[in-house]
Amino acid sequence: MDAAVTSPDASTGPTAAWGAVWSMALCVAMLIASEFMPVSLLTPMATGLGASEGQTGQAISVSGLFAVAASLLITTAAGKLNRKWVLVAMTGVMLLSLILVAAAPNFTVLIIGRALLGICIGGFWALATAVIMRLVPQGDVPKALALMYGGQAIAAAFAAPIGSYLGGLLGWREVFWALTPIVAINLVWHVVALPSLPAAQKQDFRSMLGLLARPYFRRGLIACMLSWGSAFTMFTYLRPFLEQVTGVDVTMLSILLLVLGCAGFVGTWAAGRFVEGNVAPFLKLPALVMGSATAGLLLLGFSVVATGLFLAIWGAMNTMFSVIWMTWMSQNADDVPEAAGSLIVAAIQSSILLGAVVGGMLLDSLSIEATFIGSIVLAAAALLLIGNGRKMLKPS
Repeated sequence: MDAAVTSPDASTGPTAAWGAVWSMALCVAMLIASEFMPVSLLTPMATGLGASEGQTGQAISVSGLFAVAASLLITTAAGKLNRKWVLVAMTGVMLLSLILVAAAPNFTVLIIGRALLGICIGGFWALATAVIMRLVPQGDVPKALALMYGGQAIAAAFAAPIGSYLGGLLGWREVFWALTPIVAINLVWHVVALPSLPAAQKQDFRSMLGLLARPYFRRGLIACMLSWGSAFTMFTYLRPFLEQVTGVDVTMLSILLLVLGCAGFVGTWAAGRFVEGNVAPFLKLPALVMGSATAGLLLLGFSVVATGLFLAIWGAMNTMFSVIWMTWMSQNADDVPEAAGSLIVAAIQSSILLGAVVGGMLLDSLSIEATFIGSIVLAAAALLLIGNGRKMLKPS
């Protein structure tokens, strides 16, 4: 199997390294769990560190800031290094980050740990789609992406509610300690399952600038940023909304987060089944569906039943989200996938960063409702830019 995937053109070969895809799926689950665990633990972390909820939310924005830098630099800094060992190193950095966060004696050490996590996030995601394109035949790329992002569904389904529950039972630090042995196992799995992946070619900033000069790609990148910014302006501050508006306790909070996460499995299944061929009609769905669900929460968030329904809708589309946009990237920047990966991950992480910062400011200075309104405004802007999606496809 390894021989079939060691060359840059292996994606056209007859075999696929599905074990490696599964290993990357677990890494995705751990990345998502590590990055967004503060969402389910925001209140106790703020109390334990003597900070406001808005300030603690910036722990997410810090990881986003470093992820932006890492995503832009990783393909250039890695040079001709074998991509297998770059991914192994990124997983090792994630393990170190979790240890620092779990043991953090103060807010400063927490921020350092989150910064290291950001480096791992940016580096891994910048390479992930390009690596998937080399692990499986071209026709299986959407399926492999859906499988890899199945790790996102697993993390969304179980990390937040389990984190919320265990955080209330044992403490928020113990939640982060619990992730460390899983990441250690994943690191070993990478070493065993990933085939040798020599660098296809040395990447530099000229490749990225060349991509940005393409109008269709530039338009798609901005639309992607608006869509992700909308999603995470809302998601970062979901717990305060559920506590303040819906009025839930820790048990009901965990149940609602579980509903949101389990719906992600539906989204993963739908993405693997329906996202193929012409991706243009799918591009507007994340902003449309998730923005509408956020509006529904604003209107009916006082009802636990209605809140559960809208969170299920939001969660299902959340896992389709990544597959849709990464499939767009694989089809419209297939000549320079690593450069495209760097740019799109930088765009997404910038959106998460801005969403956490702006959302936190709106929460601290106005209200949680203002944060959700900001999310809806960004979704509307994304829809206006995307239109029917055809202007974001490369000329045939």
